[in-house]
Amino acid sequence: MDLQQMTEKFDKIAELGKDDIRFHSVHGSPFRVYGLRYMDGKFRRLPEAVAKQGHETVLEHHACTAGGRLRFKTDSAYVAIAAKLPNVGRMAHFAMTGSAGFDLYVKKDGVDKYVCSLRPSFYITDSIVRMFAFDSREMREITIHFPLYSEVSELYIGLQESASLEAASLYAYEKPVVYYGHSITQGGCASRPGNAYPSILSRRLNVDHVNLGFSGGGRGEQPIADYIAGLDMQVLVMDYDHNAPNAQHLQDTHERMFLTVREKHPTLPVIMMTSTTMPRFSDNRAKRREIIYNTYLHAKERGDENVFFWDGGQFDTYHDYATVDGSHPNDYGFVVIADLLEPVLKKALS
Repeated sequence: MDLQQMTEKFDKIAELGKDDIRFHSVHGSPFRVYGLRYMDGKFRRLPEAVAKQGHETVLEHHACTAGGRLRFKTDSAYVAIAAKLPNVGRMAHFAMTGSAGFDLYVKKDGVDKYVCSLRPSFYITDSIVRMFAFDSREMREITIHFPLYSEVSELYIGLQESASLEAASLYAYEKPVVYYGHSITQGGCASRPGNAYPSILSRRLNVDHVNLGFSGGGRGEQPIADYIAGLDMQVLVMDYDHNAPNAQHLQDTHERMFLTVREKHPTLPVIMMTSTTMPRFSDNRAKRREIIYNTYLHAKERGDENVFFWDGGQFDTYHDYATVDGSHPNDYGFVVIADLLEPVLKKALS
């Protein structure tokens, strides 16, 4: 799209000060969007029709772009973004660089390394225009993470008009790890999108992922279970303990959800997690852990060798330093979760 057209859409484009810039729509080759699908004018994590069958907060958050990534290669001396955000996440306990910002990584020695945050204005209404300039012009492999708690309807990438533009390399595992869960799974309250624990693990293990964490909405409903069972995935991580309103709800849904998936995927590795930040002295924490462990144990008793149990109680040691509000992890907390979960996920991937 030419500069004049972009300036008409985004009034901050002129402030970039680049006469040689050309903007590209991210739809189609050579760009690859991971973790999201573009449906009905927005990037979404699952279809709206499915979201309507879950808890009301699934519908509220299904178009938040947590886990979304854009990947490409370019030798442009700078990378700019221009994005329309029709619904901006604003929360008192959540940095807007995470809830409404993008962040940019460059692959070095085979690993994506953080370069910059493409942050929104504090007074953002519905758009972001940001740019990062490199100190040299050379071919780079770029990954840009989408916001965790905002919606994105349009995204354009600005590069030098003379720049090369190529497809990024594929993940070692192109079939995704699917994470199903709650607000922490979605990424609340990481300071930037790349620091949500599913994204950390994606980079470390070079695996695609789909983030189906829905703030307040991880309830294990049958329509959501049916949808997940229909996905083609490498591993499923069941991380919704924190949103099950009580132990009885967890009892009624957890094993049922697992069996729904297992019926469609007889050998799929499934990791079952208990809550990392359930209040440490909650009267029903032990009961909830028992329910999830029993789903795992029953599978093992049936001869299922592709199930894994991960106890979120391991997080207690770090709890005093690792959350923003006693519940949602800060960046340190997300690194702790990733560190503790990584050995189990490695085993599941193997």
